[in-house]
Amino acid sequence: MDLNTVVEVRDARDPAPWRPGDAWLGGGTYLFSEPQPHLRRLVDLSRTGWTPARLHGDGSLEIAATCTIAQLSRYAKGLAAAAAPLFEQCCRAFLASAKIWNMATVGGNLCNALPAGPMISLTAALDGECLLLAQDGTRRRVPVADFVTGAGRTVLAEGELLRSVTLPARALACRTAFRQASLYGLGRSGVLVTGTADPATGALAVTVTASTVRPVRLAFPLPPDAAALRAALDAAVADGEWFDDLHGLPAWRRHMTLGYAEEIRRELGREAA
Repeated sequence: MDLNTVVEVRDARDPAPWRPGDAWLGGGTYLFSEPQPHLRRLVDLSRTGWTPARLHGDGSLEIAATCTIAQLSRYAKGLAAAAAPLFEQCCRAFLASAKIWNMATVGGNLCNALPAGPMISLTAALDGECLLLAQDGTRRRVPVADFVTGAGRTVLAEGELLRSVTLPARALACRTAFRQASLYGLGRSGVLVTGTADPATGALAVTVTASTVRPVRLAFPLPPDAAALRAALDAAVADGEWFDDLHGLPAWRRHMTLGYAEEIRRELGREAA
């Protein structure tokens, strides 16, 4: 879609004061999908040259905000980590066209903050941490589970930029489990539940996305029993936080979430045993 109110596209490498009507441009798959009458200028990140994904010396993985889904999928195929299968599972949860697959970015998916955003699912499940850059040069780090605060809402301040997401080495070493449900064969995720089990400590984490308006990550030092897991989920998700749209009613999303969480608890518990 043409954005006929935009009068300028600026390279992000050329500093200029942020002003009302500005927006960061990554892959553009959301920006160009519907009218944006409030926009006057796009700040293009495509020439920043940020490495899509790289391992650090401490074993953590940094994923640039400009990393596309296709790039992340290719990188994960060569990633020697127990959690590597979860990358492809979440990438495939897009059910996207080739154009979206090659243009949509990890950062855009997080900043758009749709409940069904599968990069939110991936990075929240692996205890990711967002690096945010403010216009005055200050930096702050926010866990992915806290970065998205609601459907279409994040903690980003005006002009603030999501630079990257870092996944810790301990999370990459975890065994993982994945469950997804949709009302349609090729529909948007209505429920997406992931689990991670730390082989070193026995800790278990269950992360809920798509069925809730924000990511919900529950961490247990040891695997809980079925009743404790259900109670923790009910306590963590308020009645009004089960998402409600044409892709699923709240009651259905809650029912499926509780069932999938229990399946994941049993699956990862069997593997540990």
